[in-house]
Amino acid sequence: MAAVKPHLNLAVIGHIDHGKSTMVGRLMFETGAVPPHIIEGYRKEAESKGKATFEFAWVMDNLKEERERGITIDIAHKRFDTNKFYFTVVDCPGHRDFVKNMITGASQADAAVLVVAAPDGVMEQTKEHVFLARTLGISQLIVAINKMDAAKYDQKRFEEVKKDLSALMQMVGYKPSDTIFIPTSALQGVNIAKKSPETPWYTGPTLLEALDTLKEPEKPVDKPLRLPIQDVYSISGIGTVPVGRVETGVMKKGMKVSFMPANKEGEIKSIEMHHEEIPQAVPGDNVGFNVRGLAKGDIRRGDVCGPADAPPTVADEFTAQIVVLQHPSAITVGYTPVFHCHTTQTACTFIELQKKLDPRSGQTKEENPTFIKTGDAAIVKVKPTKPMVIENVKELPQLGRFAIRDMGTTIAAGMCIAIQAKQMR
Repeated sequence: MAAVKPHLNLAVIGHIDHGKSTMVGRLMFETGAVPPHIIEGYRKEAESKGKATFEFAWVMDNLKEERERGITIDIAHKRFDTNKFYFTVVDCPGHRDFVKNMITGASQADAAVLVVAAPDGVMEQTKEHVFLARTLGISQLIVAINKMDAAKYDQKRFEEVKKDLSALMQMVGYKPSDTIFIPTSALQGVNIAKKSPETPWYTGPTLLEALDTLKEPEKPVDKPLRLPIQDVYSISGIGTVPVGRVETGVMKKGMKVSFMPANKEGEIKSIEMHHEEIPQAVPGDNVGFNVRGLAKGDIRRGDVCGPADAPPTVADEFTAQIVVLQHPSAITVGYTPVFHCHTTQTACTFIELQKKLDPRSGQTKEENPTFIKTGDAAIVKVKPTKPMVIENVKELPQLGRFAIRDMGTTIAAGMCIAIQAKQMR
């Protein structure tokens, strides 16, 4: 049997009309993950609907509603292989209503491709996505400056957009020197799989070559199992099948597990990945698993699976360090926005504003401030309005980061630094 290639989850992020879905479709096509006749079928269908350039995007948008609206809503997981890795693409929606899905997608990613259209350059959402990628712990970023065909393959325009992006990335803590910027046209296949004569001035790698320079994430197998539930299916004849991605630890057949905050226990009967049964799942694996001892409705999205003897932590209250990205007024005690952490979305109330920090140095600027506003970093104490699992970012960073949303926008992002746990048994 051939050696199994290492697996990476790849988020494709960026502003809505900058060509993310087309980029993903093109990657799938160039790596042979989607056969040419399927693309041809999509092309005919797209032409008949008057959307002739959408065939690659349609590879990802299998959902009918999305086809008709021409935008990406849910997070579609697709697999493709490069020489070195096999990737699962977590396609992140760019449309405003869908930032919460973008958060779920990005929080599962090991690396991201940021797609920015050359004609438009940096847009509001480009900023939001770069910031979220950073906060959600994506340390590896490749930038595709896309739609170069629409910018007449102009090197000067490429350099301008690269300069703006470098400034933005530096601001949130990425090192532009560690980042590969590639001039691409997903639609024309420029610099995706092979070097293109349209950009003789570009000497760097193609997108597929750049993907092979990514580092394999360390797999925290020595930590207790944590698997946030994305969906739960009830399958007749089989039973309850939760689906999610292993963040830490190892899931094995026969293991006794506990689901929090649902406070339910069961035993793992079988584990499946890419429609094949596997004996165990490790961090990074997106799996479905069958659990003995669960009734329909016992668990739901947002619950977290862990070992029965080291169950996930349910917070009564927790202390967090946050950065306010944008808020129309000021945040005061009593404010209750929605926290998006792993797969849960839970409203939490600010009960104490403990310190205002200098965002650059991390030093305390003010003790017990009366309010915090856009641009401020702070240490706060919050109380979830209903039980939620969150972990200390120092122990289990995968479940310790979150974004805070209100009024349809991401207003802040942060990490959990201390927890007052709820006794569940």
